[in-house]
Amino acid sequence: MAKERYYYDVQPLSSLRELIELAKNESGDTVAYKFKNADKEICDVTYAQFYEDVYALGTALADMGISKTHIACIAENSYKWINTYLMTLCSDCVFVGIDRELPEKDYLHVITDSDSEVVFYYQKLEDSLRANREALSKVKYFIGIDRTEDDGEFLSFDLLREKGRALYKNGNTSYVDMKNDFEAMKMLVYTSGTTGFSKGVMLSEKNLISLIYFGLRSATIYDRCLSILPYHHTYEAVCGILVGIHKRVTLCINESLRAVAKNLAIYKPNYMYVVPAVASALHKNVLRTAQKQGKLKVLLLMMKVSNALRKVGIDLRRKLFASVHEGLGGNLLEVVCGGAPIPVDTAYFFDAIGIMILNVYGITECSPLVSVNSPKDSDYKTVGYPLECVEIKIDEPDSDGIGEICVKGDIVMLGYYKKPEQTAEVFKDGWFSTGDFGYVNKKGQLVITGRKKNIIVLDNGKNIYPEEIEEYIYTIPYVKEVVVYDSTDADKLILCAEIYPDNELLGDNDVNADICRVLSELPPYKQIGKIVMRDEEFVKNSSRKIKRGEIVKQ
Repeated sequence: MAKERYYYDVQPLSSLRELIELAKNESGDTVAYKFKNADKEICDVTYAQFYEDVYALGTALADMGISKTHIACIAENSYKWINTYLMTLCSDCVFVGIDRELPEKDYLHVITDSDSEVVFYYQKLEDSLRANREALSKVKYFIGIDRTEDDGEFLSFDLLREKGRALYKNGNTSYVDMKNDFEAMKMLVYTSGTTGFSKGVMLSEKNLISLIYFGLRSATIYDRCLSILPYHHTYEAVCGILVGIHKRVTLCINESLRAVAKNLAIYKPNYMYVVPAVASALHKNVLRTAQKQGKLKVLLLMMKVSNALRKVGIDLRRKLFASVHEGLGGNLLEVVCGGAPIPVDTAYFFDAIGIMILNVYGITECSPLVSVNSPKDSDYKTVGYPLECVEIKIDEPDSDGIGEICVKGDIVMLGYYKKPEQTAEVFKDGWFSTGDFGYVNKKGQLVITGRKKNIIVLDNGKNIYPEEIEEYIYTIPYVKEVVVYDSTDADKLILCAEIYPDNELLGDNDVNADICRVLSELPPYKQIGKIVMRDEEFVKNSSRKIKRGEIVKQ
């Protein structure tokens, strides 16, 4: 029987404008953003200052006649990116966030396919944008995040915002007077496809407000976040930035993945949003450090002792693992993990040392959260309970109750931009088909078993979810990354595990014996028949997901 759930009190919202107005009126002096400037100095921006910057930039564009159009942003994570994002969301325009790591032909395609008329960009792309100016004929203005001067159609962000600040102070209401359609497209997000051009997911203001409100109802966050994931993805753009504003969080902007360890020490965050690759990297780094210091066996033993003490009501984790916590900034309380299944050993590690690991499930088409683990009732082996506004259906379940996860609710997208046929393919009787397989357990929590497109069908007709087997293999300390796929041996289909190891932890360990040990509880048809060791990490997209399709092709 499903357990009665706990919900947090959250202030309702009627619009995204109200989101920043409430933050300014109720927490104007609170630091909203911390980041390093070009001289590596830490800068603070309060919620009151942020509100002014949003209205300054918006007024400048509105005064130029930019209205009811699409505004693209392709740049590194920065305060100016966030300024552009909220300015657009609070206007009558549509925001298009673009992955700055896309190849040239791909980002040019997104700019044209999205019908963007304004492009905010970072300096590295200016030569490319100028060289392809004719192909970008619909674009009226290019606004350089780093530009210091205006140059025809290529404008300076700083000069533009200062112009807008003066206009706004002198009574220009062109931005203030803009009106929004709550249920119309407000944000256009291009999914990171592994083959061909990605599709544009249309999200409305209603979608975004529903996610903010119901997300916070399900799981609370703290007051300081290290913001590390790419902003063009909905996970960080909506859950990190928008949810953070409503909770009055101080968002500390991490400039690169290489700077995470250093910035944990500088900003000392309470929580952060990560994908499994980042969580695993932090976990393996602690193990590697312990190994170098000759303390790995002691650390693993302490984790077992600590867990035994917790069973009798004694929790000493913050004391026992004080040095580990210090290495993670000293104040880290919560890690919210989404985007892919989290390895069980990584989840176990964070839980064992006293850092709450909240496993969540989402997909861009659902704004992006579908289900969330709550601090009041967290089980990292699941992805938690559906949001209050969400209905879930398991389509065509097998004998184990596993089927495709279908979703209905206020967070589900409007459809794919200019792709009615592909939109129709994923909607059936009002239900959105996620392409993910899973089941709902007796407590009502959702469990993900794998992607529909990744299922391996063996010669005996058995269905294999490679993600399930990978979770077991990830429990081996020296396994940094693994992909399981089908291979042929003597005309027979077998399972292959391709592994990128941590060589320092690998040592003289017998990989084959270790894999047999961790998979011993699985049936024979789920056993690995071939092992491939690799010298380089797997190719990933910008959200740090392994490009499984490319690995299988190779």
